[in-house]
Amino acid sequence: MSASIVVKSAKMKITKEPFIFYSRLHLIELTGLSASTIPGLLEHLSTINGSSVYYHTHHFIQRHQHLSPEPPNDFAYWVSDVLGEESLGEKLASIDIMAYPTIRGIREALIRTLEEGIKGNRRIKNLCCEEGEEFNFLKSMSFIFRTSHSATTLQEFACGLKNVSISSVYFHMFESRLRLERATNDFSNWLLNSLDEKQLALKIAQLDPYTLTGEGLRAAILKLVAKKIG
Repeated sequence: MSASIVVKSAKMKITKEPFIFYSRLHLIELTGLSASTIPGLLEHLSTINGSSVYYHTHHFIQRHQHLSPEPPNDFAYWVSDVLGEESLGEKLASIDIMAYPTIRGIREALIRTLEEGIKGNRRIKNLCCEEGEEFNFLKSMSFIFRTSHSATTLQEFACGLKNVSISSVYFHMFESRLRLERATNDFSNWLLNSLDEKQLALKIAQLDPYTLTGEGLRAAILKLVAKKIG
């Protein structure tokens, strides 16, 4: 058991390393870059700032509180609906973002898929959108701030999780993991390393946050914590 933990009772662990709930605000900016063809999209995707890759693969999660049938990233949507190349669009949409712990990994998967799609295919390579329908690269600038909620026990963690905004849940489950290239989400990291709750940390890490709404994700985590508290 971690030396930072004091066992107060069989059901209560208190850590000296509290979990601090943070949240964030996003400012969306134009990059000035756009693409009218798949080779052009590929060229910019190879060099664009990681904050742009993050925005175009994750902003749908924040906007949609209900599951959407649309492709889960902007690249897939543009290739399918604007260029009309549904087969390649489906391949882009099927990329399992959860399988990549870094934005760099997501970028490389997108690039591989696009390169394979146009390799030896002159028709796809020459597809061009109509004027005004170009893919415009945006980027997300994040402003992180501390909330008034913190926790040193599972009970306090559950209370904080119930009361923070969905933006806070999103930050700790998605953004900090990807942008800081951490092995797991903030909740699991704290539960494992500060409270020595290995099984609970693993169960939360195994949740697929891309298939849940924000509130659904919060509810799923709270259910696991409540079961542990008993």
